[in-house]
Amino acid sequence: MEGKPNVSKDLYNNLLVKQTIVPAVRTTTATGTGVDRTEDGCDYQSALVVVVTGTITDGTHTVEVQDSDDNTTFTAVADAYLQGAEPAIVAADDNKVFEVGYIGLRRYLRVVVTVSGSPATGGAIGAAVVLGDPAVAPVVRN
Repeated sequence: MEGKPNVSKDLYNNLLVKQTIVPAVRTTTATGTGVDRTEDGCDYQSALVVVVTGTITDGTHTVEVQDSDDNTTFTAVADAYLQGAEPAIVAADDNKVFEVGYIGLRRYLRVVVTVSGSPATGGAIGAAVVLGDPAVAPVVRN
């Protein structure tokens, strides 16, 4: 392929990944931080929640995607605004990646992982929100 690359279509200039839950071993519920879909004036039109696991020893780790208009009052996203299913992660889910699309319109997103089953050692889980289709590109990285 010759010529100048088309930077208007490349992922680096059109996607931004923001962490919502820091990767760690979890034995109790973890509430992620809010991710702003209008960050730096880019006004992202799409979002994908990515949950990554390491070793899951015990317990059930149920993922819930939440949204908010003000980054204070979060509610569970209705299934109609999600693409794919929010996973319930168990010991058989070591070293996996789960993806859930968001097609709602609220400004802020976060992930909550609720741990049940009284785990002794729990499981390693982290989550991020991939923001895409910015109204203003290239995206700002800071």
